Formats: sequence, structure tokens, C-alpha cells
Amino acid sequence: MAEQEQRTRQQARNPAMSASSQVYFFGTCLIDALYPQAGLDAIALLELCDLKVVYPQAQTCCGQAPYNAGFSDHAAAAAAQTVTLFSEHDWPLVVPSASCAGMIKHHYPRLLASDPSLHQQATQLSGRCVELIDFIAERLPYERLSTNPASNTCVSLHTSCAALREEPVADSWSTVLSRLPGVTLKHPQNKQECCGFGGTFAVKSPALSHALTKDKSAALLADHPDHITSGDCGCLMNIGSHIKYKTGHNPCLHLASIVARAFGIRHEG
Repeated sequence: MAEQEQRTRQQARNPAMSASSQVYFFGTCLIDALYPQAGLDAIALLELCDLKVVYPQAQTCCGQAPYNAGFSDHAAAAAAQTVTLFSEHDWPLVVPSASCAGMIKHHYPRLLASDPSLHQQATQLSGRCVELIDFIAERLPYERLSTNPASNTCVSLHTSCAALREEPVADSWSTVLSRLPGVTLKHPQNKQECCGFGGTFAVKSPALSHALTKDKSAALLADHPDHITSGDCGCLMNIGSHIKYKTGHNPCLHLASIVARAFGIRHEG
């Protein structure tokens, strides 16, 4: 009953959770540049759900960085490029990042309000844009998971600010991880707090960013996890770089990679 209620809430939040067998995939610039294995794992998970994935090669950044920095014209240009590219078909647009999904869903219509045609496309795309894990949470074939996993893995989950607020999918992240045999899920005590990245915030206020990152990293490491995971690569880049600087080891993996490994899928990047 609880799972059915969650699915109903997901469908209400994401009208794109339909019977469509084809989806667009928005790779994000951080996955493209720094976390290619996360992108491969995300696509593999979508295919595991019997979905055909379409990845237009002309896609670029969602425009969140210039938008946060106050360069609305540059952000609008990126938004127009994205909206035009993903409007040929009315398929769901799957995004392996809560922050990028939030940018497309909540800010594109306002950014493109001065152009009626683009504004209409942006509004339609907003209704089709979904975060990866939230989209597949009730689509994954959990019956294929081994009931006797070869090893146990302790995972500490960082619920990003975007996943808690703008694009509230943190519950889906926890739900999927809790359904994976052999995975012990841990939440840091300060799970509601920012990791200190905040996009351009880390550049504008480095001292404050460092303090937040230090506290968040310590909390995530408190349970001695095998991996630290999140659905946002910006957070993983920030936390992982801090921990690697201190210890020489980076325990961070994108959530898509954690889930993919549980299904026997493994891509190295």
C-alpha cells in the first residue's frame, strides 16, 4: 500500500510517467566531462526498464551555471537550445541530476517568456522532465535482483539541496537504495544541510563553502561507508574532491552506478 501511494505521488508530480517506451536522455555537462560511467549506468538502467533511450548529440549544458551567476541572456540561450532539441517528440526527458532537472522544469518557462513559441515548448518540456531515479523507482525489475548478494555494501546517501527542495526526489533515492539486497543505507545526521557546493556559491564564498563541505564530509564518513552516493554530480565532485585531498581516496559514486551494480551492470570511467 505504501509503495502504491508513493507511485501515485510520483505520477502526480511527473505527468511524464506514462506508457511511453521511448525517452530522451539529458546527459548533463558534469557527467559528460567528469562522470561518464554514471551516464552509461543511467542509460543501462533505463534500458533495463525496457525503455528505448534517445541521446541527441547536440545537447549541451542546461544553463544553470550562468543562470545562478546572473547571466540570464547566456542561460536563456542554453535553455532555447535544450528546448528546441528535445521538442521534436513528446517523450519524457530523463535527467540524472535533481538540480539540472529542477532548472529545466522550474526556470526554463520564465527564462523564455519573451518568445511565445519557445515559452510554449519550455512549458511542455517542463511537464515531461523527470529525474532519473524518481522516474525508474517503480519501473525497475526488482525481481531480477539476487536474494543472496555476494557481498554487503554500506552506502551513505547525500540528499542534495535540489533533491530535498526544488525537485523533491530524495524519498525516491532512499526507497530505491533500501530495496537493493546487500546494500546497507546510512543517512548522515545533518542530511538536511548543504554540502557547500551550491554551484557558483562555492566560488563566491569559498571559506563558507569549505566549512560546509568539511562538516558534510565528516558526517557522511561517520558510518565508515564503502561508498558515498548522490544523484547530483556537482555534490559528488565537491565532497569527493575534499575527501580525496584529505585521505587520498574518493569513495563517491553516482546513485545510478550504485543501483546498476546491484543489477550486475558495471561500467568503469
